[in-house]
Amino acid sequence: MPIYSQVLGHEFKKLHPMLQQRYKHIEEKPYKGSGVMKRISGGSKWMFPLKLMGTRRKLMFPEEGTFIPFTIQHKPKIGEVGEEQVHWERVFYFNGKKRYFNALMSFDPDRGIIKDYLGEPSVMYSDLALTVLENGGLHIQSKRQRAVFGKKEIPLPRFLQGIATVVETFNDKRGVYEIHVSVQNPIMGTIFSYEGEFTNDA
Repeated sequence: MPIYSQVLGHEFKKLHPMLQQRYKHIEEKPYKGSGVMKRISGGSKWMFPLKLMGTRRKLMFPEEGTFIPFTIQHKPKIGEVGEEQVHWERVFYFNGKKRYFNALMSFDPDRGIIKDYLGEPSVMYSDLALTVLENGGLHIQSKRQRAVFGKKEIPLPRFLQGIATVVETFNDKRGVYEIHVSVQNPIMGTIFSYEGEFTNDA
């Protein structure tokens, strides 16, 4: 059973039909979409060096802008202990530069959450809680986080965490998926955010 329908249970059927279609077979076959980020913003300027370092791990990037082309891909994988995983690749195209925001996700049946390893190789881990909105949209909220150092993981106090909120919906009038992402820190405020739209590639 797909990891996203497992974590949502009966709520999965409340998703917009197009979101159900997109997530139903996500572990069985690759998916690719493309679109435009209407806005990408990066928060505090002093974080520029940290975000530039993040480009090496395909996690963060310092660029900002409007109407930035991007692609999104999901690819099924099998983990070391045989668990189903989904590799996410998000690529943003800034005037010839390719920037990434990648992750590897799997389902934890004991805790009923999605496990999210961010970056390549991973430098951050986060629990993800999924809920369905009244309009059939998918709401994703990060919870407990850990810094990853190889095979060692260290829990992060909340003041060091980047709390992510993701909302994905489908616009029936325009026939596009809409995505809104915001990552906030309790002290630093916005780390980065973006909002845009995309369609399935044939």
